[in-house]
Amino acid sequence: MDFEGVKKQALAFRQELLTRKEQLDVDFSWYPYDTMANIFHLDAMLTGERRDLFSQIEGRTVADVGAADGDFAFFLEQRLGCSVDLIDNPLTNFNEVRAARRLREELASEVQIHEIDLDTQVRLPRDHYDIIFFLGILYHLKNPYYVLEELARRADRLVVSTRIAQLSPDHGTDFAHLPVAYLLHPTEANDDPTNFWIFSEAGLRRIFERTGWVVEDYVSLGATEGSDPAHGNRDERAFALLRSTRR
Repeated sequence: MDFEGVKKQALAFRQELLTRKEQLDVDFSWYPYDTMANIFHLDAMLTGERRDLFSQIEGRTVADVGAADGDFAFFLEQRLGCSVDLIDNPLTNFNEVRAARRLREELASEVQIHEIDLDTQVRLPRDHYDIIFFLGILYHLKNPYYVLEELARRADRLVVSTRIAQLSPDHGTDFAHLPVAYLLHPTEANDDPTNFWIFSEAGLRRIFERTGWVVEDYVSLGATEGSDPAHGNRDERAFALLRSTRR
């Protein structure tokens, strides 16, 4: 199946899940952001033969780390036949992973849900994954170097996204060309104390290299000119497909 076919299926599955969520009587709040919209970002990122990525992983072993309500994990299982581990930390998950568990029951799914805090342990449920989806998680980690290095030992490929920045919050310093990361104050970005390290693009590429990854595809979206680590209207996101050199 080509990428356009996968995208069509993903959007149809998104609508199906939205309908089911509206019909369910639950005592928690659903994650408020559209995680299935990542299919558009992957469309912008993937080039050449890598646009067949989803055909290559059909029926394979996959992990979705930091999966919110698990929408994308359930899509990979139910539409692509993947064997999926959903990994999240209930202490930082929007609804303590309750939504993912409810959807697993509703969909009669066999997705395995694992509660893991990556900052205290990286004991993944399996020794090997064909691919890990790691979207929107990196800047929420205290120890991104450690986690990326461990993932490189367990996965052939990684799809990762994270916030990046070109300028300091006061726009007085341009660090886009330097391999650095900005450490946020607990309330500096979206009043969210789980936001930690915002890399420059050069810093992000450097940490990928140092932790055992080769960049196969890359794109940045959002505020691609004058982005900074703190302001919502200056939010730039990097998306990358990586190949492990540790496998």
